[in-house]
Amino acid sequence: MHEHEPEHESEPDPEPKSDSAVVRDALGVGIAVGLSGFAFGVTSAGAGLTLLQTCALSLLVFTGASQFALVGALAAGGNPLTAAAGAFFLGVRNAFYGLRLSQLLRLPGPVRPFAAQWVIDETTAVALAQPTRRSARIGFGVTGLTLYVLWNLTTLAGALGAEALGDTDAWGLDAAGPAVFLALLAPMLRTATERAVAGIAVVLGLGFLPVLPAGVPVLVAALAAPAVLWLEGRGLGARRKGTDR
Repeated sequence: MHEHEPEHESEPDPEPKSDSAVVRDALGVGIAVGLSGFAFGVTSAGAGLTLLQTCALSLLVFTGASQFALVGALAAGGNPLTAAAGAFFLGVRNAFYGLRLSQLLRLPGPVRPFAAQWVIDETTAVALAQPTRRSARIGFGVTGLTLYVLWNLTTLAGALGAEALGDTDAWGLDAAGPAVFLALLAPMLRTATERAVAGIAVVLGLGFLPVLPAGVPVLVAALAAPAVLWLEGRGLGARRKGTDR
């Protein structure tokens, strides 16, 4: 008599989430972050960029941390090429977000070039938090549309109102964008490796800030990731050698 083999239990399906709940969460993120476009508009105008240049950055670049990095470096007297390079390296993370989201959302081919413009920290965070592909698509779309429209409108308002505010440095509005970025980033640092990269990047950026031209400390801080991965690789290799003996 053959023994009965236990059947493998299939993983339970994720709990469904109502469309209205997804839309509510996405609108909350889009509105909260979109309002900080006003701070960018004011900061950009204070850095000497024209109204057209400021609005073009939000319309075409549309990645808050990179935009603040660019105008911040220019305001500090940094070389435009160095400032642009620092902003570029900050924006590279969106390419990695896109790789993950392309697998999750699986949008039709003709839609992808347009969706790529909305691949940023906030849309990625909302989409990845959803239990199903349908809710991820809704979260991504609503967050992206809300944030894009509101960010550009408040950028325009901030640039137009910069003269009325006077000295923008006295308001500390240039810190609004980086503060929002850090608030979104902090909950995503779940592993020791991620926390190590973030910590070393902060130390490098702040350490070289007084001695390097504006924009360059951001480039130096980017070295934190390969440095931590290299150290991890060496540690893993040493452990493997120890077990082989």
